[in-house]
Amino acid sequence: MKRYIPLLVTGLLNAPAWAQTTPPAAQPSTGISAVPKPLAMPAAPKGTGRLTGTVLDAATKKPVEFATVALLPATGTTPIDGTVCDEKGRFVLKSLAAGTYRLQISFIGYTARTETVTITDGPTDLGTLPLASTAQKLGEVTVTGERDVIETKPDRIVYNAEKDITNSGGTAADVLRKVPLVNVDPDGNVELRGTSNVRVLINNKPSGIVASSVADAMKQIPADQIKSVEVITSPSAKYDAEGSGGIINIILKKNNLQGTNGSVGLAAGTRSSNGNAALNYRKGKIGLTSSASGFAFYSPNRNDLQRFTKNANGSDALSLEQRGSGNTLGGGGFGRLGLDYDPAQYHSLTLSVQGSMFRNSGDNELYNNIHYNSLFPLTPARDFTRDSERRFRTQSYDVSGSYTRTFAQKRREWSVLGQHTRNRNNQNYSLDQYPGDGVGPAAERDYREESLNLARNLETTLQTDYVHPFSETTTLETGAKAILRRVSSNYTIQTDPTGQSILTYNAARSNAFRYDQDVLAAYGSYGFNISKKVSTKLGARVERTNIDGSFQQGDERGVAQDYINLLPNLSVSYQPGNPKKPGQSLRAAYSRRIQRPQIFYLNPFLNATDSLNTSRGNPDLEPELTDSYELNFTTFIKGSVLNISAYARRTGNAIETYREVVNGVNKQTFLNIGRNATYGTSIFGSVKPVPKWDVSGTVNVYYVSLKSPSLELSNSGLMYSLNLNSGYKFEKGLSLQFFGGLNSPRIQLQGQQAAWTFYSVGLRKNLLKDKADLTLNADNFLQATRNLSSTLDTDQFRQETNNYIYMRGVRLAFNYRFGKVSTQPPKRRRGIQNDDTKQGESNQGQQ
Repeated sequence: MKRYIPLLVTGLLNAPAWAQTTPPAAQPSTGISAVPKPLAMPAAPKGTGRLTGTVLDAATKKPVEFATVALLPATGTTPIDGTVCDEKGRFVLKSLAAGTYRLQISFIGYTARTETVTITDGPTDLGTLPLASTAQKLGEVTVTGERDVIETKPDRIVYNAEKDITNSGGTAADVLRKVPLVNVDPDGNVELRGTSNVRVLINNKPSGIVASSVADAMKQIPADQIKSVEVITSPSAKYDAEGSGGIINIILKKNNLQGTNGSVGLAAGTRSSNGNAALNYRKGKIGLTSSASGFAFYSPNRNDLQRFTKNANGSDALSLEQRGSGNTLGGGGFGRLGLDYDPAQYHSLTLSVQGSMFRNSGDNELYNNIHYNSLFPLTPARDFTRDSERRFRTQSYDVSGSYTRTFAQKRREWSVLGQHTRNRNNQNYSLDQYPGDGVGPAAERDYREESLNLARNLETTLQTDYVHPFSETTTLETGAKAILRRVSSNYTIQTDPTGQSILTYNAARSNAFRYDQDVLAAYGSYGFNISKKVSTKLGARVERTNIDGSFQQGDERGVAQDYINLLPNLSVSYQPGNPKKPGQSLRAAYSRRIQRPQIFYLNPFLNATDSLNTSRGNPDLEPELTDSYELNFTTFIKGSVLNISAYARRTGNAIETYREVVNGVNKQTFLNIGRNATYGTSIFGSVKPVPKWDVSGTVNVYYVSLKSPSLELSNSGLMYSLNLNSGYKFEKGLSLQFFGGLNSPRIQLQGQQAAWTFYSVGLRKNLLKDKADLTLNADNFLQATRNLSSTLDTDQFRQETNNYIYMRGVRLAFNYRFGKVSTQPPKRRRGIQNDDTKQGESNQGQQ
């Protein structure tokens, strides 16, 4: 199969030697080469010889993935056999006749290499074969062949954030909006293929930063520290079995350069500003990496709401009007420090510490006008204004270490890993209530309230993994893992019903909640080839979960759960190897996954800042179970990439938001509603119309069906999202980038959320011999605000909400880099991956 693939890969991407009489001369790193028509490959003489080797980058010693390898006769330019390297840079040619040949190796951004080889009747291993990049040296900085902004790999899509200039000076939320298949709404909530049931990892590991809210976490990480984002829609058994949508892995920048190197950056804007710095040192067997950043943001907001109560005859009457406005000011910092040490060949040790701090505070003035309705006689008509101040503080850290043992046998590996994560956050508010429209004098105040909510999340993980290759195409992966979580929420409410007295402890609304969750898991995964064109990976994961939860006071009952889940997965890949259509692949995958609710969903704290719209978690929630199916087709056409996927997800015991109006109050919580089914297709494409212009985009269309037989509720509909990313490189270090996206209305169990759009334009100029750059970005500049409206429609009430979010912004960013040429080959290092819990969204009142 593989011997036919290089015809297209090489012919389309790198002008191979069989289309010319001499190796191609080194060209500037544009990421594109000439595209001659490949010649037909004559039949190769058969024999028992076998030729293997590994292609590495000459500078970094990293594998050159999918490099083209062509076997030429001793004289002549027409190849007689060929293949492409795998993701480790390895290649193998089989059934070769003994004799002397020439081996041609080539890939984008590298100078082609030709070697004379002698093949015997047995195996011949050429060892490592370095390729020199077509690089330009600029002072102390070396620029090598560039990756595309979007790359497709056999099991994931990679967005190279450092290549997109519109990210400069932004946050991780800005980066995720541009990742194929990923949606981020104006509040920062993350979805993958239409589901928020996705796990976000940082450097292949869970982090305390995302323990309480992914949306808040994405505001803390500077975009300038993100190297790439990986989207894995069908994870194998080695990953924790969470995330029906898949896994989003954020890779932060790390340098393996010998000596001292790093960068500094500063960005100032109308919506946010930040500064960041990185410093790395490597000498011999020891490497140190470090980075730190600080940021601040300012955001005004306004909103309005109308609620209509439905009568028995189907008509409705206005029962509530609200309008509010306020401001939010926040900021924080993010830092990390890593040490890696290679005491001897085949042995590697790592230790890393990562921490963050996030603060925000806001004030809000909310006017409430209650209209009398016969369905709620206990709620008389009245109007009042609540003036509230909210304060949110969170800090977290992760400490992790690993030992990796490799062997002389390639791909064989054993690792032991440990990690401890701590997250602590305070969500406090105070409010004063006044009659009528607007804030009056203190003497007119008729109610006061204060809330203190302290939540903690401690997590300790131990893990071991082993990989054993039986042959080039057969591999066994196995491992075990223990995750010990200790979660708590201590919430205290003080009230003053008169507004003119002292605050007193409210025992009915105060409590302390403790929640312990232990997960023990083991997995096995076996990969093998059925034929030269068909490869398979079969795996299963067994996870046992033990839960023990209790309240400190009151009559609330505790939580006790103990269950075992068998979670299989299977993937089958087919590469047709047609000489006329090489580079194609077809992959089918199935997996069964579990999602356990996190503290965001469990916390029983009642958030009543808005007394007419309250929210609380549900400690009785049970885990979701999802069956996922995917069919994926990828092809390369004249240097372009096309990826088409069809997928289906069926979730039982699905966790969804549920709302009901009781005595005029809309009470929100979370329930295991029943079934959530999604059927969809996504199309991703990437093309370079000319060498300096790249265009990529994603279209995702899917049908959602939500059903709750116990609540007698259902909702369904067609949803879609699309985005476009385009960049052009001018002369003299000037480049332009554009990104835009559109999301359809979002279907919910009891209503829908309105569509939203977003776009950004960035202009970058390289300075100081390409050691620095200055970037000007403009986001959503045609409109000051975006209305994230939503409609709830039940048999009991209809509610229309408008939330105006200020998204227009301009920022100017400056970055300076320094460093030396890499001479240290990086070792493969492993990291903890806890991705087994359903994570929270922002602005839901549960932290």
